[in-house]
Amino acid sequence: MKELVLEYLKVFVVGGLICVIGQILLDKTKLTSARILVLFVVAGCFLGAIGIYEKLADFAGAGATVPLPGFGYNLYKGVCAEIDQNGFLGVFTGGIKAAAAGVAAAIIFGFLASLLFNAKEK
Repeated sequence: MKELVLEYLKVFVVGGLICVIGQILLDKTKLTSARILVLFVVAGCFLGAIGIYEKLADFAGAGATVPLPGFGYNLYKGVCAEIDQNGFLGVFTGGIKAAAAGVAAAIIFGFLASLLFNAKEK
């Protein structure tokens, strides 16, 4: 039981710190949310390429893999795997294959939410 609580605590703290960084960037800079999104995805790719994000993902699990940098890291891993398997063509296909399930889920759940709720413009 104690191990499970510690695992949840690690996930919560790491995921929360990623969110805190995003909120600080929103509050203290003139970056738009779209630019912060791109920054987080690119940071996940870069940190994956230099070997840091894998250690973070091993430590924090979903706390590191679910937020946006985790998406970038997932793209990086997919490209590397496809390059090993198919050569240079993997640069173009690896990220798409690795992220297909997450993108499809976002589209499907977004569509279902649009059917269930009535969105209003601000």
